[in-house]
Amino acid sequence: MTSILDGVDLRTQLAGANRLELLLFRLSGKQLFGINVFKVQEVIQCPPLTKIPKANPVVRGIANMRGKTISVMDLSMAIGSVPLDDIDNRFVIVTEYNCNTQGFMVGSVDRIINMNWEDIKPPPKGAAASSYMTAVTQVDKELVEIIDVEKVMSEVLGASELIDSQSLLEGLDSSKQHILVVDDSVVARHQVTSVLDQLGVTYTECRNGREALDQLRLWASEGRDLLPWLALVISDIEMPSMDGYSLTSAIRKEPGMESLYVILHSSLSGVFNESMTSKVGANQFLPKYEPNVLAKAVSDRLRVHQQEHGLDD
Repeated sequence: MTSILDGVDLRTQLAGANRLELLLFRLSGKQLFGINVFKVQEVIQCPPLTKIPKANPVVRGIANMRGKTISVMDLSMAIGSVPLDDIDNRFVIVTEYNCNTQGFMVGSVDRIINMNWEDIKPPPKGAAASSYMTAVTQVDKELVEIIDVEKVMSEVLGASELIDSQSLLEGLDSSKQHILVVDDSVVARHQVTSVLDQLGVTYTECRNGREALDQLRLWASEGRDLLPWLALVISDIEMPSMDGYSLTSAIRKEPGMESLYVILHSSLSGVFNESMTSKVGANQFLPKYEPNVLAKAVSDRLRVHQQEHGLDD
C-alpha cells in the first residue's frame, strides 16, 4: 500500500497553482472521505498496536514505526461513527499535522486524485459547526467529505489556548489595529481568535481565500485605508475555493494591497512550505499550533505596524 504514495515529492509542484491531490478512503461504510496527500507520509497495513491505559478511546493504541512511536486513532470513532473492527485488516494513514506524526486508522484506501481547489467547496452553511466536515467535493458523481482534522485532534489530544499575555502586551496598543483571519476549520479559527482575544485585537473571520479576497476588495471599495488599519492577514494554506498560497499571490497583485503583511499559518509544516511561503510573497510561515509562538508573531507585527503608522501617538 505504500506504493500509492510513490513519487509524492513530484506532487509538491501542485502547491501554489491552487491545486491539490486527495487520498480517498472509506471508514466503516460506503461514504468516501479525502485527505490532502501533502499531509500523508505513508499508508500501511495496520501494525500490531499496544493499548495505552486510560487513553482516549479513539486512540486504539500505539505502534513502533521506523524507530518512532506514534499514536493510532480510529478515525471512524473520532467523527462519531462506529469503531472499526477486524483492525488487522485495516489500514493506517501516517500523517504529519501540527508538527506531530500520528496515524489514522481507516477501513480501506481507494486512490489518489488530482483536483483544483476551486472544485473543493465549503460544507453547507450550518453543517460545519456541528459536523467534522471542513469541505466537500464530488468524484465520479460520488460525494467526498474532507474531514476537519484540526477538530479531531483538538478533541482527542487537546490543546492549550492560553498565552503568556503579560509580557506580550507590554507597550502594545492594539485598539486601532485589525486582523483578517482565514481558515476553513472552525476549530482552527477558534484557536487563532482565542489568541487574538487575549491580545485585545479585533479581527474579521473568513472561511477560505476567496471569501478573504472578496472581503479585502469590499473594504477597499468602501474607501477604507487598509494599510494603517489592517495590521496583518493570518491565513491557512489548505482551503476550499482558493488556498492560502493563491490568496497571497492575489493580494500581492491587488492595487493598494501589495504590501499587506501575510502570515501563512498551517499544519502543512515542513521546509517546502517555508520555501513556498517566500515564493508566493508571504512574510512569514508558522506551523500550527503553538499559541505562544503565534501570539509572539502577532504581537511583534502589531508593534511594528503601530510604529510604522504612528498609531502609538
